[in-house]
This record gives sequence, C-alpha cells and structure tokens, in this order.
Amino acid sequence: MSDILITGANGQLGTELRHLLDSQGVAYDAFDAQQMDITDAAAVNKRFAAVNPRIIFHCAAFTAVDPAEDEKKDLNWRVNEDGTRNVAEAAQKAGATLFYISTDYVFDGTNAGEYEVDAPTNPKNEYGKAKLAGEQIVASVMDKYYIIRTSWVFGEYGKNFVYTMRRLAKDHDKLTVVDDQVGRPTWTRTLAEFMLYAVQHQIPYGYYQLSNDGSCSWYEFAREILKDQAVDVQPVTSAEYPQKAYRPRHSIMSLAKVKATGFTPLSWQEALADFIKRLN
Repeated sequence: MSDILITGANGQLGTELRHLLDSQGVAYDAFDAQQMDITDAAAVNKRFAAVNPRIIFHCAAFTAVDPAEDEKKDLNWRVNEDGTRNVAEAAQKAGATLFYISTDYVFDGTNAGEYEVDAPTNPKNEYGKAKLAGEQIVASVMDKYYIIRTSWVFGEYGKNFVYTMRRLAKDHDKLTVVDDQVGRPTWTRTLAEFMLYAVQHQIPYGYYQLSNDGSCSWYEFAREILKDQAVDVQPVTSAEYPQKAYRPRHSIMSLAKVKATGFTPLSWQEALADFIKRLN
C-alpha cells in the first residue's frame, strides 16, 4: 500500500505518471478500468478502503471527442461525470487530495485573448460539457483538490496527434491540416511533472491551467512535427475538414497561475523535440 492512488493507470497520462513516479522511487497503487471501474461506486469504495490513499491522481477519463457526440454519449457522461463523482466522494471520505484533469473544451474558443482560470465556461460539445460537470462535482464535493485544465495532449503511451502525423507521413507525399484552430500543445511528461510538483511544493488548492508554453495552430504543430520528413504539409480551414464535434477555434489558456507557483513549463517546441528524441 502507498499514499498515492492513480486511476486510468494504463492511459496516456496515467502511464506517464507511473513512469515518472518510478524514476523518483515513489510508491503508488494504480488501477485501470478492469481493476477499478470508476462508474461503479461500490468498486471504487472497496479499492479506497483497501488502499486508504492520501493523494489521488484521477487520470481516468473518456476522451474520444467525436464518438461522445452520439454513439458513446452515455459512456462519456458515465465516466466523466458519474465516475468522477464516485472518485471524489470516496476521496473526500478518505480525507485525501484529488487531482482532476480537465480540458480547454470547457471554453467555447471565441475569446480573442488567453482564457484565465476564472474565465466564464461555455462548452460546445458533449465531451466538454461532461468534463465541466466533473469539475463542478470536484469543487463541490472536495475540500482538498486541484483541477488542472490541459489541451492538445501528446505523449509516448497513447494515440495522439504526433503519432498520427508521423504515421500518415510514411504513406503520403502531402498532408492537409487545419490552420484556424489555435491552442497550446501539452506533453504528458510536463503535465505529470507539474502534478508531482504541486504535491511536493504544497501549492494552493484550486484551478490551474497547464500546457507547454507558446501557442500554435494544428497546421503549425504538424509542420514542426514533420519538419525533418519529406512531406508537404498544407493548411486548410475547419470548414474544409468537418468533424462531428465542435472544436474551439481559439483556446489558448493562460499559464500565469502555474508559473506563479515557480513551475516553468518548456515551450511546446522544446517539449516536442524532447519527445521525438525519445521516440528515435
């Protein structure tokens, strides 16, 4: 047993977090969906009673944005709302601290500037609505919590935009990528490091927004990913590349609160370079 419990242990962030904790010799208990179904309150309570954690890194989530609009809509809400309520209530009962990972999709993407942590939310797709519901549950149920909004996540241990671009570049001479959606990429390593930093430095509880520094369009992100590849990357508009779920057009979240804690995120270009170096 340990003081730390991780949900979504085999997901993109959960796996990154486990490797980071392993590298620092920090003990933890980690469970995937088969080992602890967060939508089952009894199963969650049983695990929490056995582990009695002090810190919960709640990395389990449903993140398939387009399926969340229709065929997976119920699952999206069961995991992101009901599952989060079960974890939050068990965490509060244990007197523990909870980390909840949220998203830039809680905003509508119409803001010309950066979204501050206290900016009005207005999600426009089912995924964003369910994640905002999770935020509200955590804030209402928990005494000790960190709600961390992030965006455009990439990392070694799951499907993401970087892997998709590199795979497509192997089979195509030309790729088209939208250039009218702007945001901040986030390396899972940076996100995991901030979560651990928050614990080790006992930063104030509350809402935070964490990505790598700087911003770009998806087109600019793709160009940087493939800059050493023999492929022509061309910009297109969102109208030319329709998707089922609404995507925020301008979802740059302010990093000021994170930086005020003393944590300095890498630029997204530096993070991407480090990540690709590890892959190679």
